Amino acid sequence: MDIRNTVSIPTMAGDDALVVLDQVNKFYGEHHVLRDINTVVRRGEIVALIGPSGAGKSTLCRAINRLETITSGEIMIDGVRLPEEGRDLASLRADVGMVFQSFNLFAHKTVLENVMLGPVKVRKASKADARKRALELLERVGVLNQKDKLPQQLSGGQQQRVAIARALAMEPKVMLFDEPTSALDPEMVSEVLDVMLALAESGMTMVVVTHEMGFAKQAADRIVFMADGQVVEEATPDEFFTEPKTSRARDFLHKVLAR
Repeated sequence: MDIRNTVSIPTMAGDDALVVLDQVNKFYGEHHVLRDINTVVRRGEIVALIGPSGAGKSTLCRAINRLETITSGEIMIDGVRLPEEGRDLASLRADVGMVFQSFNLFAHKTVLENVMLGPVKVRKASKADARKRALELLERVGVLNQKDKLPQQLSGGQQQRVAIARALAMEPKVMLFDEPTSALDPEMVSEVLDVMLALAESGMTMVVVTHEMGFAKQAADRIVFMADGQVVEEATPDEFFTEPKTSRARDFLHKVLAR
């Protein structure tokens, strides 16, 4: 049986649903990390996942491409159930770009080689086509002049921009960002956020775990506020930052905006 068979999306999702999470739960032993998560990310939508440390944000982000397995529930990408393992998972995962806190570039490969690798190995693109696309993307994120360097010769901000280019080279349907600026020095944060803002404006579907409230206000279409493994509140940035509906959200904003 083909485990990538198309399944019906819950009617609440609508035809424009790209990522659907339906009653998703995750346990680490006795610890209930994700609790009955139900949410939909629509095509072209920018969703910011925010909340206190330990809320389950990164776990949820990583579950969307099965870097974290879930205990129960269902995740669908573009109407296709996310497989648990095997070739079908690798194929579907290629549609989901991921940018991590710690860059995860191959240290022994040049910047250009890092960006070319996925399209050649996974998408079976020719080296010529992969190189052409990689050069375009490196220019887009502002590091074309670093193409022949190794990752350790770059600043943290430059490495993260290469990581974004590498993810885009796979032509994903959705991009996941797991606290992409948390490992950067403060002066490097803005250069990465500027690339992400440009990407958002281009229409890319994005799910972003972030502590950067300014970015969430400016770029997100929707804020998903999490605490204790649950989605506590969902709202537009204007609604969330001006009139949060729950005391948990109000307490969180009071603390982070007072810094």
